[in-house]
Amino acid sequence: MEITPQVIAAHGLTTDEYERILQILGRAPNYTELGIFSVMWSEHCSYKSSRVHLRNFPTSGARVVQGPGENAGVIDIGDGWVAAFKMESHNHPSYIEPYQGAATGVGGILRDIFTMGARPIACLDSLRFGELDAPRMKYLVDGVVRGIAGYGNCIGIPTIGGETSFHASYNGNILVNVFALGVTKREKIFKGTASGVGNPVIYVGSKTGRDGIHGATMASAEFDEASEEKRPTVQVGDPFTEKLLLEACLEIMDSDADADCAVVGIQDMGAAGLTSSSFEMAGRAGTGIRMELDRVPVRESGMTPYEIMLSESQERMLIVAKQGREADVIRTFEKWDLNAAVVGTVTDDGFVRLIWRGEEVAAIPVEPISTEAPVYERPVAKPQLPIETIFPRERVADGDLTDTLLRLVASPNLCSKHWLFEQYDTTVRTNTIAGPEARDAAIVRIKETGRALAMTSDVNPMYCFLDPYEGGKQAVAEAARNVAVSGAQPVAITDCLNFGSPERAEIMGQFAECIRGISDACRALDTPVVSGNVSFYNETEGRAIHPTPTVGMVGILESDRGGCGLAFADAGLDVILLGSTRDELGGSEWQQMFAGDARALPPRVDLDAEKALIALVLELHATQTLRAAHDLANGGLAVALGEMSSRGIGCHVDLGAHANDLDAVALLFSESQARAVVACQPADRQRVLDAAAKHGVAAQRIGHTAFGTFLIERNGVPLVRVAAQELARVCRSSFALLLGGDTIDGVLRGAGEEALDVIAH
Repeated sequence: MEITPQVIAAHGLTTDEYERILQILGRAPNYTELGIFSVMWSEHCSYKSSRVHLRNFPTSGARVVQGPGENAGVIDIGDGWVAAFKMESHNHPSYIEPYQGAATGVGGILRDIFTMGARPIACLDSLRFGELDAPRMKYLVDGVVRGIAGYGNCIGIPTIGGETSFHASYNGNILVNVFALGVTKREKIFKGTASGVGNPVIYVGSKTGRDGIHGATMASAEFDEASEEKRPTVQVGDPFTEKLLLEACLEIMDSDADADCAVVGIQDMGAAGLTSSSFEMAGRAGTGIRMELDRVPVRESGMTPYEIMLSESQERMLIVAKQGREADVIRTFEKWDLNAAVVGTVTDDGFVRLIWRGEEVAAIPVEPISTEAPVYERPVAKPQLPIETIFPRERVADGDLTDTLLRLVASPNLCSKHWLFEQYDTTVRTNTIAGPEARDAAIVRIKETGRALAMTSDVNPMYCFLDPYEGGKQAVAEAARNVAVSGAQPVAITDCLNFGSPERAEIMGQFAECIRGISDACRALDTPVVSGNVSFYNETEGRAIHPTPTVGMVGILESDRGGCGLAFADAGLDVILLGSTRDELGGSEWQQMFAGDARALPPRVDLDAEKALIALVLELHATQTLRAAHDLANGGLAVALGEMSSRGIGCHVDLGAHANDLDAVALLFSESQARAVVACQPADRQRVLDAAAKHGVAAQRIGHTAFGTFLIERNGVPLVRVAAQELARVCRSSFALLLGGDTIDGVLRGAGEEALDVIAH
């Protein structure tokens, strides 16, 4: 095919980028070479607009074994064991074809984990949808959830937590971020490297088809009215094949000594498929690869070298084996009923050379495709938003706000996502200690060590929209709080940075400030960034999503019996509020529901206060003082108390001694940070208060737990009064009813009673 300006533009390459290709090759590229450059230099693969900012992340620490640059980050979890984890996006594919988009997102992140030699043991999902009544939205919600369930359940990896929220900014571009974590012994970590001249390059897994061609390029462009036509760029997954691939890979990588292992390096064929895996493996080793493309197993007739190199067919790996061990690798994969073929050799000339039917059809130098890939310092502009410092409103006198609380807990953002999680297998492999909504973070045991790992995903896109720096800090701080109140020491993060077009200065302004906030919080809380992903161009016809830098946090519990749940465990416990409440309603769930047009700064994040709160709750967990613990975040104090009353054991609290300068709305629904509610036996109350004083954390007993009662007062004046069972009903049944077309008014009228009975039984 002739390389015309139109062909170049169709591949997402600029004129300057094409000139750079001419300089690298010393000639014009052919069509196959142009396709390879287009995917390797796509935003999705090259990070050309984000690299200059990502360098600001702290990436090292006492527990960091492998930081960014490999398939997943790795941390030391003790006793010779390590955890590998990463978060990835599959946003564009999931909007186009929600079931397969979400399913293959799960498959891809799992391959990133077992490529490192680690057995995956848990997944989380972080989902952002538009308004439920927006076009296609219920279809998208249903398809994405079924896709995650369909892949994770079949492969036998539990989905143990995550988050789901709704906002109009995602009406035209949903987000599907998936996190996975696996464990292995430290000496059995594998990397994606093509070392050893003469070593064979072996293709294993499913055959290559035409699905997913130019998926990386599609993920590096915004949507338009023709987005439905991009369905052919969405991959099709097969979890049963991936299960076989997982077991075969772990088997061939398992050995008692390095000398016995047949594998030198291994890489998932993810975005850009065979292209990215071959170039990245050679690039890390400083070598070259010669590949015979007609040896690649294909499932469709007439496939060209271009299609073979750019296909993103799923469940495939590229392995560099030790010379002479080819038969061992092939025998292992054939035993698992998988394709395996020697397709190439590691060379010393620094080129990836592609041979097709005896002729060289591409010859590209490996190093320049990385070192000379474009790196852009995009213009950065501060978003020009009319934002008030303090949310302007009339003060609300003390009185009945029960309806306000019920409407909030019935809203899509704050209600229980039980409908969603019940479709996931959350306990397969029997490692799950705390699954969805049991604690602020999900917990899995590491049976070999007696320890456990906590994991959570967090971000508040509204905060990031209103103040990207504070929003970035808050994402890390809330994730660390969630891990700590669940009983674990926060250790490290991965991220999935979802933004609009980097070609717009205000979007790059959001990106840079969120990065700065995340970086400052990670340094303050000693939680380095060990892996991650950037997803730009999340917008449709110029309308960008809210900035959504999702943070996946991992923490360590020294005992798998440590920590506690978030629900009140019994009546008669003391309820203690930790931290200070201020008038901070900007960006809050209350503001979005009851004053949607307002624009005020979100809560400030005091990292010293966050550190003190984390240290306090970890000390209280270590002494087994707490019977329930829950951080305060979306919805504020009243919503948190409602969530803690999910088992029908409620509370009777009086806030007369707390923040008397606040009106009733701020007192109940402010989203001030560095706060938590804990419950303990009355005999342990003073221990909690003394520990809080030692750590410099404000603390006061605000009431006690009680069967069936949910009552919040101030100086004896009721602010919220409702049966705990009714509060639980509204929270638990709302999502399914709203998805089915009901309204919040309908939920509050009791239309959910029958649904609640079905769920309960």
